[in-house]
Amino acid sequence: MVEKGKLYLIPSPLGENDPAEVIPGPVLKSLEGFRTFVVEEVRTARRYLSKAGLRGKIGDLEFHELNEHTDEATIEGYIRLFDDENDVALISEAGLPAVADPGAQLVALAHRHGIEVVPCVGPSSLMMALMASGLNGQSFAFCGYIPAKTDERRNRLKTLEKVSAQLRQTQILIETPYRNDSLFTDILSVCGATTRVCVACNITMPDAYIKTMKVAQWKKEGLVIGKRPCVFLLLA
Repeated sequence: MVEKGKLYLIPSPLGENDPAEVIPGPVLKSLEGFRTFVVEEVRTARRYLSKAGLRGKIGDLEFHELNEHTDEATIEGYIRLFDDENDVALISEAGLPAVADPGAQLVALAHRHGIEVVPCVGPSSLMMALMASGLNGQSFAFCGYIPAKTDERRNRLKTLEKVSAQLRQTQILIETPYRNDSLFTDILSVCGATTRVCVACNITMPDAYIKTMKVAQWKKEGLVIGKRPCVFLLLA
């Protein structure tokens, strides 16, 4: 029987800041012990590891991509990476691996084969936005990406607002950065005047912007979000 290694879930910074500012020292130190990495995008991962202290050692490392374009057969084949007790590190583009991230498929593979999964500490834009929002932190739901088409998106927002009102539950959304302003415009046009909305952009970065107001107040604000990474939260 071939002994298997472990799967380590390694968080990455949410922006271009120094990894030492947001990733615990022991987690950064642990990177020196891996030679096999499964990453969302190799170029981004190389840059992160170089900043994290592995500069000059990147060429000795083994990288495998897992993103929205990776087929199921390739992912299934990654089980061989754990042979001979080889530990594997999973890294996403930003934040926590496997949360709103295709890396979840590798975690599921590990569980199916009895491989130990080790989550490591790091920044979560979703939880940091929630804790800074002032909205209900006792009951909340992460809704991920909602439909991109305007009519479908507005209908989903109406549904989420209704659920929020019924359950007193904070709804957490994310969007592709270039659609941030379209989503925000629809939130303001669809949701009731007293619904509270938090916009949390560039979390952990020097220019972070986090603000919670009622829809009626936001309409007077005239905010342009642009292509900054953003989390939206609402509570009716």
